[in-house]
Amino acid sequence: MVTDQQVRRLFKLNQTERTQEISAAKVGMSPKTARKYLRAQKLPSEVSKAHTWRTRPDPFDDLWDWCRQQLEVNPRLQSKTLFEALQRSHPGRLQDGQLRTLQRRVKRWRATEGPGKEVFFDQVHRPGELCQSDFTHMTSLGVRINGQIFEHLAYHFVLTYSNWEWAMVCFSESFESLSEGLQGALWRLGGVPKAHRTDRMSAAVCRLPDAEAFTRRYQGLLDHHGLEGQKTQPRHANENGDVEQRHHRFKVAVDQALMLRGSRDFENRQAYEQFLAALLDQINAGRRQRLQQEQAVMRELPPGRLASCKHLRGLRVSRGSLIYVDRNVYSVPSRLIGEKVDARLHADHVEVWYGQRKVDSLSRLRGRGKSRIHYHHLIDWLVRKPGAFENYRYREQLFPTSRFRMAYDALRKQSPSRSSKRYLQILQLASQNGERSVDQVLGQLIVQGTDIDEQLVARLVCQSQTWSVTADVTVDTVDLASFDVLYDELSAFEVLQEVMV
Repeated sequence: MVTDQQVRRLFKLNQTERTQEISAAKVGMSPKTARKYLRAQKLPSEVSKAHTWRTRPDPFDDLWDWCRQQLEVNPRLQSKTLFEALQRSHPGRLQDGQLRTLQRRVKRWRATEGPGKEVFFDQVHRPGELCQSDFTHMTSLGVRINGQIFEHLAYHFVLTYSNWEWAMVCFSESFESLSEGLQGALWRLGGVPKAHRTDRMSAAVCRLPDAEAFTRRYQGLLDHHGLEGQKTQPRHANENGDVEQRHHRFKVAVDQALMLRGSRDFENRQAYEQFLAALLDQINAGRRQRLQQEQAVMRELPPGRLASCKHLRGLRVSRGSLIYVDRNVYSVPSRLIGEKVDARLHADHVEVWYGQRKVDSLSRLRGRGKSRIHYHHLIDWLVRKPGAFENYRYREQLFPTSRFRMAYDALRKQSPSRSSKRYLQILQLASQNGERSVDQVLGQLIVQGTDIDEQLVARLVCQSQTWSVTADVTVDTVDLASFDVLYDELSAFEVLQEVMV
């Protein structure tokens, strides 16, 4: 097929070459074709005719009116849905390969007769004017902590002008995560932009008829930093488009960095957070110039951060040594039974306070209606009341690892009537000597096929701890005068070398 570019070159060469044949050969066309374009003095695009005729009959000519009526009533109907309906109403008439023909007709109808589409208007972003934040799920990246899949989210913060961004690992879309993430980003940024926009997350937006209302705690956070609060309309994620787009690109960058690292397994959460921080510094490195423009017009930070935790006061410790925090159940030391304690609910942990003193710190549960029971809080009384273990409501949480569960099942087979008492003695041993050492001993006994015996476990744990004690090493004080002797010997050796040379 001859192109306009070839013919333009032909017109030019025809003025310098001796013959038309030479000009045609240089542009890659036959002399006959060259003569045709030279006589017409027109480009191929100017002489070609639009293909308006059909090469075969349209199978939808007499069916299109019905399709149009359906589309006018329900414009969101898909071509495949209409095609399958026609196949059912006209058996044997339409073949699967003719779907593409109907899709072209529907596409043409949507463009010429269909309803108008939503228009998106590009916005002008000004330095220091707007920041956006949102939460995004990160579990799909397959990050592991000590071999276990790390289920988590990330709080993601973006400046719309420079695209400077920051992220923080979290586990729920709670106000505590929002507050800690937003303040962490602002303090790392070193300034405060004019406005902060979020989607309609329940941590920030009241579920009230008043569409302009924010939650009391979120409004207090905004006022503390002098931020103007903005939120998107319902089901209009595009209004928070900068951070939504950065979600995708951030997770792609993390995925690529993990591939380059060669492993998705991290020793602990801190190592993973350091990995993310280094990656974000690398991503932001190319945005320094525009970031400086933003920082030049930002307001100063307030004198200090606002507490991100939620204070819950006067929580009565139940007879079961339990407290109820944000519709979840946590165990506390049994000495607090009957007392009133305060709880400070942070993004990832819960602090228990009594009499202005922190008495415990517990990992925060995700969701509602869940429980976290620590055997350290209850084991002393369970040993005294072993009969309560069998039907204890939270019994399954008193198996710290799968090996403890396997040991209990083995004890039930050996002595069903005394299995609870014997297992609780092993659990008490873990509380006194460390869960890890007991877990290792149980693993050895299970692998060897040895019967589980609480006295044997205690003896082996004691032996393993004795073996692991590091001997004291005594280093004698070094006499510095000995170095002078070495220096003198070295100098004499150098003098001897010079004499020999």
